[in-house]
Amino acid sequence: MLARTFAVARSVVYATGFVLLWAWVVASVLPFDDRISLTFPEPVRSGGAIVAVAGGALTLACIAAFALVGRGTPAPFDAPREFVAVGPYRWLRNPMYLGAAGVILGAGLIIGSPSAVAVSPFFIGVAHLFVVIYEEPTLERRFGESYRRYKKSVNRWIPRIPKPELET
Repeated sequence: MLARTFAVARSVVYATGFVLLWAWVVASVLPFDDRISLTFPEPVRSGGAIVAVAGGALTLACIAAFALVGRGTPAPFDAPREFVAVGPYRWLRNPMYLGAAGVILGAGLIIGSPSAVAVSPFFIGVAHLFVVIYEEPTLERRFGESYRRYKKSVNRWIPRIPKPELET
């Protein structure tokens, strides 16, 4: 129990740093809004709250799965000790990145900032490169055949119902 509590505490610290980094990125692009002649209608801006809350909930569910099941954190330098294929990870290999992108997109819509909204696809591009270049090869080395079966059953970016015969 103590190990899981410590994993949750570490996850909160690392997630806070991650949020602050991307909040800084969003704040850095806000001055570009003056050069963009695009405004979002009020219903779209209000809908941003739904997108942000859904993204935040998805991200928190992922962090909880890493801490409680994997006994680790989302940080690559303090990764889960156990393979995590539960919760959102049953449906999608990278739900935490999509959740974070949802928070960025939703926040950009709420504040009516086209530049902030543009950070969301940029974030997904960075995440995709990280996943392909570092994360997936590392997970294959660490978890072997169970991760290879998981990759065959669960998509990287588009959710789908996992194939039962390939579940880990």
